[in-house]
Amino acid sequence: MSPATPPDDTRITRLPNGVRIVTIRMPHVHTASIGVFVRSGSAHESKLDNGISHFVEHMVFKGTLMRDARRINLDAERLGAEVNAHTDKDHTGYTMHGRPADVPQLVEMLADLVRHPTFPAEELERERQVLLHECTEDEDDPLSTAFKLFDKACWGTHALAQSVIGPRRNIERFGRDALVDYLRRQYTGANVVVGAAGDIDVPAFEAAVEAAFGTMDAGHENLVAAPVYAGGVATKRLSGSSQAHLVLGFPLPGLAVQDPAGVLAAAVFGEGMSSPLMDRIREQRGLAYYTACSADVLDVAGQFVVEASTSPEQIDELLAETLALLKAQAAHVGDEDLERAKAQLAVRRLRAHERPYRRLEDAVLDLYATGTVCDTRTWCSRIDAVPAETVRAAFARMLAAGPTVALSGELPRAAGERVRSRLAAA
Repeated sequence: MSPATPPDDTRITRLPNGVRIVTIRMPHVHTASIGVFVRSGSAHESKLDNGISHFVEHMVFKGTLMRDARRINLDAERLGAEVNAHTDKDHTGYTMHGRPADVPQLVEMLADLVRHPTFPAEELERERQVLLHECTEDEDDPLSTAFKLFDKACWGTHALAQSVIGPRRNIERFGRDALVDYLRRQYTGANVVVGAAGDIDVPAFEAAVEAAFGTMDAGHENLVAAPVYAGGVATKRLSGSSQAHLVLGFPLPGLAVQDPAGVLAAAVFGEGMSSPLMDRIREQRGLAYYTACSADVLDVAGQFVVEASTSPEQIDELLAETLALLKAQAAHVGDEDLERAKAQLAVRRLRAHERPYRRLEDAVLDLYATGTVCDTRTWCSRIDAVPAETVRAAFARMLAAGPTVALSGELPRAAGERVRSRLAAA
């Protein structure tokens, strides 16, 4: 498939050290969203480093060469700006939202965070305790546990199976030298995209980025090999939970492949109350209060994911009904469901197009995966052009690959063996 043409309102430039600059002009918006995105997340970590991207993201806010922790927030808030960050499997993002006139200052402040953190020792120990509390909360969350089990069962020993927060033993072990070394290796020009969306003065923004990031080391791209799908069944009983939480799914191609069939299949199967999943599982059978289907697609690989929470006694019925629905879609995708799914995806994409930060992050992920930014109209046209037979074939390929099933929470005895028997029978 030929590369997408960037939208008319989007400008992409590159500094000599590899830092890319993305500007999305949205003159009707009265604020500006600024982001520094680094191609560094849990998928780029070794087993011993797992969790360090998230640790670094927390610690950059604890002090830089120019600002202490309070000054970081105060300088932003004096401009009325919000500052935040997040870590994912495939990237880390640092963002500020403020007035267009303040964009050069916001760029300077973000650059100070990602280029000059000092990782003060006393702050490191305090933040370590915060992260350990976050780890405990994550371990106690049955749905989060199910998703972690699901990832490991899907991708085996590949780094994509690792959680963002990392294991407790790593959080307890990371020292300042490890954080400094990781930042030096990962936060390089080849992996950084600086973006702005809103009513932006483009020359002023690009000049500010060049001044703040032009001397960053070029480094090398943080590339990850595509994982080999494993599949299987994983379970974990958690005390204190009265429900069982199911995550079931299959592999999908990554963003780089630019194949919309998997995203469309997920919308056909479980987008909205009239979808086969919601209509059968919740409305007709009452097997779950909450159930959903989504396509989680990263640059190198993706997952078709069905999640549901139910009573322990209804796990077998829930699994049997879900598998039967999937087999029905692999045999035939109805025109009505396909029309609904295409319209829902188009509206969702158009709504995202109206939100500056969402457009910015989507553009950056496109850049990482394909080297360019996909126009919303082009994206919608690709979705609309997918025939029912292609979606049906996507369901068939997923079933042929074999499902991954993860269960957590209150589980009956031998839940894993019962699931394996059910899958073998199906």
